[in-house]
Amino acid sequence: MRTQFIRTTTELLTDDPRVALVLGEISVASFAAAAQAAPGRVFNLGIREQLMIGTAGGLALTGLRPIVHSYAPFIVDRVYEQLKLDLDHQSAGAVVASIGASYDAAEEGRTHQSPGDVALLDTLTDWTVHTPGHPAEVEQLLRAAAGRADRTYLRLSSQRNDLPYLGAGLQQIHRGSAAAPVIVAVGPMLHPVLHAITGLDVTVAYTHTPRPFDAAGLRALVGDPATVVLVEPYLAGTSTRLVSEALAEVPHRLLALGVGDRDLRRYGEPADHARWHGLDPAGLRRSLLTLAS
Repeated sequence: MRTQFIRTTTELLTDDPRVALVLGEISVASFAAAAQAAPGRVFNLGIREQLMIGTAGGLALTGLRPIVHSYAPFIVDRVYEQLKLDLDHQSAGAVVASIGASYDAAEEGRTHQSPGDVALLDTLTDWTVHTPGHPAEVEQLLRAAAGRADRTYLRLSSQRNDLPYLGAGLQQIHRGSAAAPVIVAVGPMLHPVLHAITGLDVTVAYTHTPRPFDAAGLRALVGDPATVVLVEPYLAGTSTRLVSEALAEVPHRLLALGVGDRDLRRYGEPADHARWHGLDPAGLRRSLLTLAS
């Protein structure tokens, strides 16, 4: 996904004079060609993430479309106040594109983990959130975001699905019976979900765009009463409120799966963290069987 992001951003910088790129040392070498192709529109501000967001706000107010790029904990957690004031409060738009996700860089330790990024953005106003599950989705979503003027968060991950799903809203991937639980798999969580449901009566829906949440799409998929299983690649329960609001008129129960809020204080590989948080196929299957029992 990161390779596709660099390729698409470079093309956008070359083709669209509105697009600007704001970096903080990370990935600077990968954008050397872009800096030559778009002189004056690629900025490396060093390890000054707060300044990156302030600069993006200023560029947006001049009519440019800034793309800001770094690790998720640096470009969301660390700069929350600048996101709130320099973008949100000023009604300035930008594309904030992160790498690292919840634990892609697990070997770097807790400093490079950001399971709470989407929950933080949920405290702000009118953010579009994309969590692509395949590189082909990255290109489509980034090009669309570059053409808008809103505040967009593009959450890139080293985890991926086997196939891209380029539709909008909640996309039905697997259909169970009318009364079957509906599993909402967000971004790269579709891959382990599809490996966890063998032999189970469930419906699976997928989205690469959890904000705005497709409430109408969810209502069209569920039975009455409804059972919904949220499987999110970030903090467990991040979208619980939105599901509850979508199903306010429908008796329902909800199981929210995602990254736990406890600091494990462990390194390991991403696969280890998926297993520790019950987000690998075996862990997801255990949760689904417990729900059905």
